[in-house]
Amino acid sequence: MEKYEEEQTFDENKDALDGETAEKKVGFFGRLKAGLAKTRNNIVHGIDNVFSGFSNIDEDFYEELEEILIMGDIGINATSDIIERLKEQVKEQHIKEPSDCKQLLINSMKEQMRVESTAYDFETEQSVILVIGVNGVGKTTSVGKLAGKLKDQNRKVLLAAADTFRAAAIEQLEEWAHRAGVDIISGSEGADPASVVYDAVNAAKARHVDVLLCDTAGRLHNKKNLMEELKKMNRIIDREFPNAHRENLVVVDGTTGQNALNQAREFAQVADLTGIIITKLDGTAKGGIAVAIQSELNVPVKYIGVGEHIDDLQKFDADSFIDALFDVKTESEAD
Repeated sequence: MEKYEEEQTFDENKDALDGETAEKKVGFFGRLKAGLAKTRNNIVHGIDNVFSGFSNIDEDFYEELEEILIMGDIGINATSDIIERLKEQVKEQHIKEPSDCKQLLINSMKEQMRVESTAYDFETEQSVILVIGVNGVGKTTSVGKLAGKLKDQNRKVLLAAADTFRAAAIEQLEEWAHRAGVDIISGSEGADPASVVYDAVNAAKARHVDVLLCDTAGRLHNKKNLMEELKKMNRIIDREFPNAHRENLVVVDGTTGQNALNQAREFAQVADLTGIIITKLDGTAKGGIAVAIQSELNVPVKYIGVGEHIDDLQKFDADSFIDALFDVKTESEAD
């Protein structure tokens, strides 16, 4: 009898946790959908007008669709790929009505944005993650939120405050470390960032840390110094921690549109980027930049942020993002 009660309690707890996870997911999807409202007005309404305004699927139809996607910050490369895929599917499925193309377009955009499951291998391996990006994009906040998420997955996390260019970054990261309940290695303002990384790497090894998260300085106006700093950090990590799984995640501000793409491209020149974090997607008309960056740089969007709370940074899911963009009803919303 006692065993049955224990099993029942375990099942109830599991159901409660599953329900809480589902609720968080729906909550984030709702915030994402609300956050992308301006982008939706910027892109989707125009697309709907094309689908309803044309009676034939011809070159004019494709050109109009292409123009709307490019104007919506989807980017030339991504748009070309999406339109080419759409043309192939229309031909293969012998589709005649423009209105029948909408779901094909949605599916094509999802395919364009899909992230491989191996993109998150760093969560389960001993890893060193350098987080890069210019100041003001939410870089330090993203490091803190990511630390909290990894800690919730029972990973032992250590933060390195290697953005020594501004004191506020160190203080901010110390606050996040406190909130997430993880340790932090920091130096004084103006200290050599590479020396902070050196101390952090050796601390990570001594403490058997699972994930070392490094917040770095981002001064694109002085790219030569930045490049040398990043090279020096990478040399130290390679030498001191050769077996660690490596990630270079660039953080960009979703509200800046094409400027976010330009920043990511600049950082791609100084670091081997493995992923992108797009912040501030709530309330921007430029959310289409998520599609453009991934296509232009051939680097996956791994996380997106739609607010200030720790749960407002989530793994990027192509289906959820495009469904939110096109205001598609999900199963949980339909229930």
